Amino acid sequence: MNDITGQSGGKPPRAGFRLDKSNGKIFGVCAGIGNHFGIDTMLVRIGFVAGALLGFGSFILIYLAIALIAD
Repeated sequence: MNDITGQSGGKPPRAGFRLDKSNGKIFGVCAGIGNHFGIDTMLVRIGFVAGALLGFGSFILIYLAIALIAD
């Protein structure tokens, strides 16, 4: 019984959200969200673009706030 984290293997869970600047396009926000939640980065990017278009640009402000606050 060497499994302390409760996971079957792989990397240990991350302590918190971090930007992924090496895989990111602009600030690494979408890549960081994708890594944190374990989903594809392209789906996160599509979600932000759709939210920016449908939300009259409010997701752009959310993106910038995450980029400035995180890391």
